[in-house]
Amino acid sequence: MDLLLKLFGEGEQLNALQMSCRGIVMFLVMLLLIRISGRRSFGVRTALDNIIAISLGAIMSRAVVGASPFIPVVVCCFVIVLLHRGTGRLIAVSKKFSRVVEGEKILLYENGVFLKDHMKRALVCEEDLMQGVRKSALTEDMSQIKKVYIERNGEISAIKK
Repeated sequence: MDLLLKLFGEGEQLNALQMSCRGIVMFLVMLLLIRISGRRSFGVRTALDNIIAISLGAIMSRAVVGASPFIPVVVCCFVIVLLHRGTGRLIAVSKKFSRVVEGEKILLYENGVFLKDHMKRALVCEEDLMQGVRKSALTEDMSQIKKVYIERNGEISAIKK
């Protein structure tokens, strides 16, 4: 028990070795949490996925620096990951739930016309749209573009004619 206390410390007065040991354990816990959460949490990058990543980082850091007790932090992280996994499953099976949580794609450009009202709703200017077109369609020639969308994850994608 003394060895564990020496290695992991307690409270907020931790030395570099103790914080490093806590960091190693939290790294391993995070690997496990990512496996439980699934690829979606760090692959799809919707608002929900970003919330999970930010929350886990903020909560886990408390355990590393000793600001919160170690075990309750790990339990809290497991609960958040399970909520994320459950929400992801609901999104996969229910279009209505998916729209509520993640929104819908927004059409920004169609057949030669910039849809200004839609662009305003998506908080996108013409240059943002053009950047997305250059990136996804590899062109600046809008005569080659049929439609441009802002996707649910915030990326802009273009469909060529």
